[in-house]
Amino acid sequence: MTHTPSPIDAWNGHSGCTWVDLQPVLDGMFRPLKEVLVDEVRARSPRRLLDIGCGTGDTTLAAARALGEDAECVGVDISRPMTEAAVERARRDGSSATFICDNAQTHDFAADSIDMFISRLGVMFFEQAVIAFANLRYAARNDASLCFIVWRSAEENPYMTTAERAAASVIELPPRLPGPGQFGFAERERAASLLADGGWKHVDIQPLDVTCTYPSSELIGYFMRLGPVGVAMQQADEATRTRVIAAVRPAFDPYVFGDEVRYNAACWIIRARAS
Repeated sequence: MTHTPSPIDAWNGHSGCTWVDLQPVLDGMFRPLKEVLVDEVRARSPRRLLDIGCGTGDTTLAAARALGEDAECVGVDISRPMTEAAVERARRDGSSATFICDNAQTHDFAADSIDMFISRLGVMFFEQAVIAFANLRYAARNDASLCFIVWRSAEENPYMTTAERAAASVIELPPRLPGPGQFGFAERERAASLLADGGWKHVDIQPLDVTCTYPSSELIGYFMRLGPVGVAMQQADEATRTRVIAAVRPAFDPYVFGDEVRYNAACWIIRARAS
């Protein structure tokens, strides 16, 4: 059986390095979500912004471009490979954005220091979400706001589990990482209560559906490297890899339109205020 690492080990090992390698594909795929967040940022015009679960920095850098030199944009993520990639991207782009490699749940943020918090699919993984949101509330100024995008349920996002469902017929897959996971905020009421218990007010959660796309030439590399299938393929021999591709690739046919993979991302957009 394939060993399942802890979430922190995974994001600082295979998973984090894979996201760095696939950065152009993933950034392109999630561009519509980034654009939603950047519109929110422009509307608020914060002086100091924190991007939670920033990954390789795409949304942090976009926020910095939108706000200009007068604003300070900081990204935080537990993955060293991804934050190192983000720092390098900022250097190449000449961006003033900065990055912290740490867990936002426990990081020692300065009190009363942040005007706005954003996250693109980065807050579902907290081991203790109420403690995490309370820590962010401690860092928030009294008029601060947040805007997070999270996944709705697996049932509403069948694309996301296509690979593991198809691969399960030919290989034994590792369990998903322990903890809340990708769909940890699928229940609207639970998400609202976690934020309220963490000290946030005026919590508003609305459905958000966007179309995500990427080149179909990247499809096999995508499903063979990410998620439980990606973990299982780390040590797989060529014969096993061939069997998995043969089983999984046809399962994605409903999402392939010519040279493009296209699917609906069923999300929640969460807004709240510090007071």
